[in-house]
Amino acid sequence: MKTEARIIRSWCMFDWGNSAFATTVMAAVLPIFYRNVATANLPHDQQYLATSLWGYTTATAMLLVAFLSLLLGPVADFSSSKKRFLFWFTGLGVLATIGLGFMGAGAWIGVSLLFILGNIGFAGGEVFYDSLLPHLAPSVDMDRISTRAYAYGYIGGGLLLAVNIVMIYLLPTRPVGMEGTETPVLGMQLSLASAGLWWGFFSVPLFRHVPEPPGVRLGLGGENPLRITMRRLGKTFRDIREYRQLFLFILAFWFYNDGIGTIIKMATAYGDEIGISTLDLVGALLVVQFVGIPCTFLFGKISGKLGTRQSILLGLVVYLIILIGACFMTTALHFWMLAFGVGLVQGGTQALSRSLFASIVPKAKSAEFFSFYNISGKFAGVAGPLVFGVVSQLFKTSRLGIASLFVFFIVGGLLLWKVDVEEARRIANTADSLEN
Repeated sequence: MKTEARIIRSWCMFDWGNSAFATTVMAAVLPIFYRNVATANLPHDQQYLATSLWGYTTATAMLLVAFLSLLLGPVADFSSSKKRFLFWFTGLGVLATIGLGFMGAGAWIGVSLLFILGNIGFAGGEVFYDSLLPHLAPSVDMDRISTRAYAYGYIGGGLLLAVNIVMIYLLPTRPVGMEGTETPVLGMQLSLASAGLWWGFFSVPLFRHVPEPPGVRLGLGGENPLRITMRRLGKTFRDIREYRQLFLFILAFWFYNDGIGTIIKMATAYGDEIGISTLDLVGALLVVQFVGIPCTFLFGKISGKLGTRQSILLGLVVYLIILIGACFMTTALHFWMLAFGVGLVQGGTQALSRSLFASIVPKAKSAEFFSFYNISGKFAGVAGPLVFGVVSQLFKTSRLGIASLFVFFIVGGLLLWKVDVEEARRIANTADSLEN
């Protein structure tokens, strides 16, 4: 008999593991590796194009993930396969991430393809990982558990990133590209491969100890599951209209989470473009990890005082201040200061968004609606990197690309302000009581 504490801890450990992809691969090392190694054949005066290519790569990954997520949530609900799908997506992500460690100079197409596969594994798996949350604890505990998982992610991702910094600092460099710039290629390659191994190893507790929640039996006999999935997908879009506040929250999340995600994916590429060193860029992101640990817990406590919605809005205001600073950033010190600011709000804002949604979604439709929640984020997630890449390429600088992100936070915040959380929870509880 598995205890509730062990189940929750095992669920949180998955965040510890897969955060290696979010930190080492997505945020810290790969954007720099992409600009300095994978696109080393680009002329020096066209390095802004490397940043744009990275933006297009992340946008493509998000678009593919969105289409896959569109179908997978309803399938998981029907077949009681949340953990099975999570296993296969995790396996894909782990193998693709390890493969990044074998890429070399000029291999930007191979790096792009592997990152796209890794991101599909990472983001697709999150649909099923998040959909387990409503089954772990009552809604009153979801803020605490969700923020705990994010804190685990900061610790796990931060510890590996610290090891990666040592690798990059100690291992020998070699000349790369037309300019023959000395670059820590081996350190970055080993860092990327280690992220895949870390992710795989720390995912094991979830698969061993977290039980598979029961699926929703639709009473459709031996009908083809894919046909059932498509039918349920159509029903999901119709059902969403009946949950007005939930749908309004999804729209808000669509905008502001795209802004957050674009900052995560593009920050080091932008910093590298304006001349900040690799160690400063990666080191500053380590600050994000360890500042984020206490601040994620702090946001959980703040939500108990201010309310979840108001706490998220507070985080969005801080992000707007960070964007203003980023537009005028010129030195490594500026990057370190802005990284500290991101650490204050990143984990708390995302954790509370997840727990808020979990508290207003009917449990019987958890995977289906979480799929829609993630799809909203994924489709919207295409826009941020794409806009960033296009603006940077058109104006041959990423500063205006950073400025373009203001609209995502402002629109998202205004929509979130209109969400009536209590009404949304009441409607979700009513729907659950009717199911029972």
